[in-house]
Amino acid sequence: MKEPLPPDTVTVPPAPTSSRTRAFALRRWPGWLVVPALLGISLLTLWNSEWLKAPRAMWALARMPAPSTLPVPVEGVAARRIADTFGAPRGRDRTHAGVDIFAKRGTPVRSAAPGVVVAVRDSGLGGRQVWVIGPARERYYYAHLEDWREGLAEGEVVSDGTVLGYVGDSGNAAGTPPHLHWGIYGADGAYDPLPLLKAHRTTNGRALPR
Repeated sequence: MKEPLPPDTVTVPPAPTSSRTRAFALRRWPGWLVVPALLGISLLTLWNSEWLKAPRAMWALARMPAPSTLPVPVEGVAARRIADTFGAPRGRDRTHAGVDIFAKRGTPVRSAAPGVVVAVRDSGLGGRQVWVIGPARERYYYAHLEDWREGLAEGEVVSDGTVLGYVGDSGNAAGTPPHLHWGIYGADGAYDPLPLLKAHRTTNGRALPR
């Protein structure tokens, strides 16, 4: 006959076999895999959503090189008709930080490069103006517009050729022949954009990834 166990003795159950341990671990693995997978899908869906279209375009633009050629941003105007007035004196304390492209009032002004519209405003010397961040995060300045294209707004992603507005004489150009003041600002400030227009031969119709 077995002797009775002391009253304070605890019986320890036998340890599970290795096969049972492996089976239990395998049952837990799917849960650990599903959570990261769902999180990754959610983040990918958010990144590709319409809500993040502008940040997605900004990321793509930052990875693009600055263009070596660009189309004339005013419809129907050839580069050879544009005078190189970059750096010309303007008043007593400033110089011309772009080129003037003359055309009939109301002529469409198109984005010269893919980009994101970062400002649509009526203020200062430029009057009605549009600022676009383009490849290599350079800033494109379209000024003295008669009006903007209906519905144009900050945050809009544009391709080269997208209509931004129409030639006019707003701002300090009031009373002068209608024209677009167009400038490009790189990391070191404004530079002469005319050589890029003269080097351009074809329109590629580039668009940013959607």
